Amino acid sequence: MKLKALCLAVSLLAIPGVAAAQSPFDTIKKTAGDAGKGAVEKRVNTKLMDEGKKNQCSFKTGTAELDPGCDAKLKKLANALIDAKKQLDGAGIKSYKFEVSGHTDSSGDAAKNKKLSEQRAETIVKELASRGVPRSEIIAVGHGSEKPLVKPDDTAAKKAKNRRYELQVRL
Repeated sequence: MKLKALCLAVSLLAIPGVAAAQSPFDTIKKTAGDAGKGAVEKRVNTKLMDEGKKNQCSFKTGTAELDPGCDAKLKKLANALIDAKKQLDGAGIKSYKFEVSGHTDSSGDAAKNKKLSEQRAETIVKELASRGVPRSEIIAVGHGSEKPLVKPDDTAAKKAKNRRYELQVRL
C-alpha cells in the first residue's frame, strides 16, 4: 500500500502543471499583495491630487510658459512625488509612472487646446525633473477640454477651474 501511494505521488509530480500549480496560500498571498498595492495607489493618488490642487501654477495665455512665482509650488509638487516614490518603493511596488495631465477650458479650437495641454503638462514634467524627480518616472498627457471639472465653463471662474494639471501614479 505504501509503495502504491509513493508511486502515485511520484507520478503526479511527473505530470506537467501539477507540480507547478499554486497552492491556495500563494493565491491568497497574491490577492492580499494586489489589495495592498491598490490601497497604496489610492492613498498616494489622493495625496498627489490634493497637492496638485493646492499648488497650481498659471501659464501665460495661449502658451506653455509658466507665469512668474511658481518656484515654491513646484518645489512642493516635486517633494510630494519624491514622498510618493518612497511610499511606493517601501510597499515593494517597482513598476509605476507618475502622470502629469494637462487640461484646458472649452474656449477655442479643440485640437489646439489638446496640443496646448500636452505642452503645459510637459512643462510641469520638466520642472519636476529639474527638482529631483527622475524624468524616466514621469509622463505628460494632454486632455485638452475633454475632462472638465465644471460644466458648462461659461464664466471666467469656471474656465479657470478647468485650466489645470493633475498628478497621479499609474501602476
